[in-house]
Amino acid sequence: MDRFYSLSHSSIDFHFRQTPRDFVVEEIPLYEFCGDGEHLVLFIRKKELSTLELVSIIAKYLGIQNKEIGYAGLKDKHAMTKQYISLHKKYEQMMDNFKHEDIKILSKTYHNNKIRIGHLNGNRFYIKLKKVNPTSGKKIDEALKNIAQFGMPNFFGYQRFGTDGNNHIDGEKIAKGEKKERNPKVKKLLINAYQSHLFNLWLSRRLEINTLIENFETKELESLLNMPNDELSKMKVQKHPFKLMSGDIMEHYPFGRLFDFEGTEHDLSRFNEKDISVTGLLCGKKVKVASGSARVIEKEFDDEINADGARRYAWVYPQDVEGRYKNEEAQYELNFSLPKGSYATVLIEEIAKRKLL
Repeated sequence: MDRFYSLSHSSIDFHFRQTPRDFVVEEIPLYEFCGDGEHLVLFIRKKELSTLELVSIIAKYLGIQNKEIGYAGLKDKHAMTKQYISLHKKYEQMMDNFKHEDIKILSKTYHNNKIRIGHLNGNRFYIKLKKVNPTSGKKIDEALKNIAQFGMPNFFGYQRFGTDGNNHIDGEKIAKGEKKERNPKVKKLLINAYQSHLFNLWLSRRLEINTLIENFETKELESLLNMPNDELSKMKVQKHPFKLMSGDIMEHYPFGRLFDFEGTEHDLSRFNEKDISVTGLLCGKKVKVASGSARVIEKEFDDEINADGARRYAWVYPQDVEGRYKNEEAQYELNFSLPKGSYATVLIEEIAKRKLL
């Protein structure tokens, strides 16, 4: 089963390598900093460093613990990234003299609260694709228009699963008490990888069902999917590329409360208008699960683990999508914004139709 889904119908050739020159990320803060308070807020540009490595370097320079430095999210290592960190104002003078070849302080301000994980609206990306011929350039144009109009599946990117791509294997063992991990941060990271793995498998299955719905008649689908004709008929007439099922858990977009999808025209219209989106399960305790036909599919990718669960948007809408083909350089430049927790590399795979060259 393919993990990634594409809105295009023919392959697009290009070369993409995640490097600081070709992959730039800028954090979009959750709120405007007030300009006053006991916390120094630094806007920092880094390259070839993870956020945790950045924090460690600055903490070592200041002679403090890593936890005294606040940040909103973890940024890619193999990129040029711009993000905000916070620390106590008393370190301002020392930071004025801070120098590092891969770290540059772009600006500073103040705030009355420490920046904490999740305190971001999203991220703005600049990405350069290479070895693009004119035909592929036009196809990328169309793919971006499609993604801007309809959105894209919110898979977890490969970064979620570690260098070898198998963090979820240890995560499952830890979550089920079959293996121990003393470091609480590593433990959480590995368990999250297992939850993410199941989410990706579920989302792949739903997208596979979408494809079948679009390409077969309801009578044929009854035996293929083992679903009632009435449910299939309702999915068949939906205009959106992601077909909603009875019992799906929806959420106001880009944030808001969870509620059950009941198949009303009003909810379908709100989904088409990007006012709400469908969610998928991150398995665990204390989490709302789907019902009806949606639960039949979801429970195949559910698991009882010793960790709290959550819901995650299964479909997201990139904002301010822009693309420029440069014929002389055989390159394609694109800019777009994604909500927090979404991966730019997934959008690239969307363009490439399941094949990253």
